[in-house]
Amino acid sequence: MAEDEAVEGGPDMVSFRELARRLVADGIVETISHQRVSKIAREDASFPPVVKVGSSSAVDYRLAGAYFRTRVTRPGRRTDLEGKPPASEG
Repeated sequence: MAEDEAVEGGPDMVSFRELARRLVADGIVETISHQRVSKIAREDASFPPVVKVGSSSAVDYRLAGAYFRTRVTRPGRRTDLEGKPPASEG
């Protein structure tokens, strides 16, 4: 038996759309879109291996779930509000 086959049932390959849906359904993240998953996959070298299936991308859900459970997020600042006076000064 090959080392890759040692995991019971083999990989659980899912599309980015299904990955986003399952991450939310399983309570791993509060909200995420498949577009955001795609951007993270492109920009983070520690993202699990991505496999192209036709024009779609797929990833092993078990690896991706573990990745998102330990991922440190850094929310961005609201640049659309910078430089505007407070609402009460209008």
